[in-house]
Amino acid sequence: MIEAYYVYMLATRKDGPIYIGITNDLHRRVFEHKTHAVKGFTAKYNVDRLVYFETFETPDSAIAREKQLKKWHRAWKVALIERDNPHWRDLAEEFVP
Repeated sequence: MIEAYYVYMLATRKDGPIYIGITNDLHRRVFEHKTHAVKGFTAKYNVDRLVYFETFETPDSAIAREKQLKKWHRAWKVALIERDNPHWRDLAEEFVP
């Protein structure tokens, strides 16, 4: 089995805060954000809606993309999210069978 790495964005709503993270287990990490299992920014501001993610084959490529996205202007991040998810729906709901 080939391991995948993910860069993801969480938000509360379109005009709210956007969090960018990286993980090798997107399901587990989103669950941790939703349950506030890890104290920090997302728990403090209740940022738990998965609105965007990308998949990578290597951790280095995922880390590079995460760093790139974190430097982007907010408008660019919003445009990226809305390209594939114009209604800002919670993509994590697709994880539930």
